[in-house]
Amino acid sequence: MTAQTPSSPRPFRVHARHIERHHAHRVLETSFETAAVAYLEDHAHGLADDGGDALSLIVLDLTSGHEQCFRVDLATGEAAPCG
Repeated sequence: MTAQTPSSPRPFRVHARHIERHHAHRVLETSFETAAVAYLEDHAHGLADDGGDALSLIVLDLTSGHEQCFRVDLATGEAAPCG
């Protein structure tokens, strides 16, 4: 078995917070942040919360089971932890 380093790609499951978890997508990335960006680039078109300019994403590390939530401003690209 190969040991993972912090920069090794690992599987994440990402979905918009306001939609059901079964709509999540699996991405292979190196961090929670890069997994969120990958999801935004490939799957988040037209998914802004309540028709606004922001989107909350739930990112689950499938290896560790840890989960993080990010609120992303779609106009500026700035992200912060969900409140």
